[in-house]
Amino acid sequence: MRLQDKVAIITGAASGIGKGTAELFAEEGAVVVVADLPTSRGEEVAAAIRERGGRAEFAAVDVTDAAQVQALVDGVASRYGRIDILYNNAGLPQAFTPIEEVTEAYFERLIAVNVKGVFLGSRAAVPYMKKQGNGVILATASTAGVRPRPGLNVYSATKGAVIAFTKALALELAPFGIRVNAINPVATDTPMLPGFIGDQDLETGRQNFLRTIPMGRFAQPIDIARAALFLASDEASLITGVDLEVDGGRCV
Repeated sequence: MRLQDKVAIITGAASGIGKGTAELFAEEGAVVVVADLPTSRGEEVAAAIRERGGRAEFAAVDVTDAAQVQALVDGVASRYGRIDILYNNAGLPQAFTPIEEVTEAYFERLIAVNVKGVFLGSRAAVPYMKKQGNGVILATASTAGVRPRPGLNVYSATKGAVIAFTKALALELAPFGIRVNAINPVATDTPMLPGFIGDQDLETGRQNFLRTIPMGRFAQPIDIARAALFLASDEASLITGVDLEVDGGRCV
């Protein structure tokens, strides 16, 4: 197994990409902490993993709250003695919105979840990883951070920030044996997808997205999970500071 006995925290793991990654990491031998807002969905994901023979627990956390994030990381380190993988996956979408219609509150919410959440998680986990002398930090960025689209102004800015943060942190932490990488999914068929489509007819919006993807299909959570598995595994031991596009050719 590629992650045998590794301890992994995955934020936003109650659905979508996070859920798919939690399931795959557990199949590959990791102890998985399913971290998300306090709803029954996270408990259900962890319980389903355990029913299949995996090791998982649910932890309620708001990734924008520094105290909650620190308590999550401290608790995991206390229970398991280490943190091998932190996957900062939690994020919010933006529907196609002209800049003059973006409210300040909406701007601040996207920044808080998509950027501040990555910062808080990384800041909390790094001291434990430095003490261990190794670790992997991953983040879900986006193709929008590389090739922005009209109307995704704030979302693109948040994901561009995640990519830059990833590269800077990779350089900072390389001497400590800690690798830091981001994944850039193309539009992914998850419960978040309608949030990007916004007020458009759902099927029309889906077709508009598909026309931008040369391979002609949306990403599935398993596509992103497999990329995360590779980057988290020892197979990627010399890979750091990368924003890996899983995009069906969209960014070519």
